[in-house]
Amino acid sequence: MLPTNLDMDVLRTLVVSNDLGSFAKAAIQLGRTQPALSLQMRKLEEQIGVPLFRKNGRHMSLTDTGVTVLHYARRILALNDEVLVTARGGKDLGIIRLGLPQDLAESWMPGILARFQARHPDIPFEVQVGWWEDLRDRVQEGKLDLALAFGDAAAAHSGEVIGHLPLQWIASSRFRWDRDKPLSLVLPDAPCTIRDKCFNALNAVRIPWRIAFSSYSLTGVMGAVEAELGISARTTLGTPSSLVEVGSQLALPVLPHVPLTLFTATGRRSATLNSLLDVIKDSLMPPPAELPQLRIA
Repeated sequence: MLPTNLDMDVLRTLVVSNDLGSFAKAAIQLGRTQPALSLQMRKLEEQIGVPLFRKNGRHMSLTDTGVTVLHYARRILALNDEVLVTARGGKDLGIIRLGLPQDLAESWMPGILARFQARHPDIPFEVQVGWWEDLRDRVQEGKLDLALAFGDAAAAHSGEVIGHLPLQWIASSRFRWDRDKPLSLVLPDAPCTIRDKCFNALNAVRIPWRIAFSSYSLTGVMGAVEAELGISARTTLGTPSSLVEVGSQLALPVLPHVPLTLFTATGRRSATLNSLLDVIKDSLMPPPAELPQLRIA
């Protein structure tokens, strides 16, 4: 019996539909009708031989098998795009200009760049670090090819939310909170999504607080935390190993997840950039066995 060959276009439809959140949006981006995409998904289920979707009210959700297939689809498409770029002499894009928030630039970015460079060793990088409004504007002005930014507000400005990162309270292991005094906070300058989420969480449970240190520089903020001036908050991807999670120890409210939004320059989506996006999205996903149900309608 001959092995089944999965259709690359069908796998791309699965990935795009998931990333955009609906088949309707995917149909517009892929230049096809929504019924055509539904037929593709039925074809994929027939090829694999097990259900990939389940009804969830008026929407469709991925089954556990569907989530696993999605994970492998990203890898297959990344290899497909890599073959095309390599066969064309690696000239798909001369240089990639990437914008990142400070929170991700220190600890998360090196792993992403290393994985991408392993696939595309001849593609140079230019990385700019800044706040989400600055990064969004640079993309719109053509100064960046793509940028990642935190916050719900970013999604209202032509951004695509590609993940939600957990936040945690962090401090030096030597930090002590005198309960007779307001909680000392060490945070980035406003405007800052993470700063706002800290304020809202503490105010909701009526924990008094004060700003002990504020800076535009994330390095300065982390230095102040290590110096025990107070506590701060960062995503689990960006927390330095020298600091510890203290939310449970101090009985602080759980912080909400923060949306991670992607901005892409018009006309710059290419096989190379799509390969980088696959690496980024894979890095935000836990192993297949731990993946949550994903709504794609």
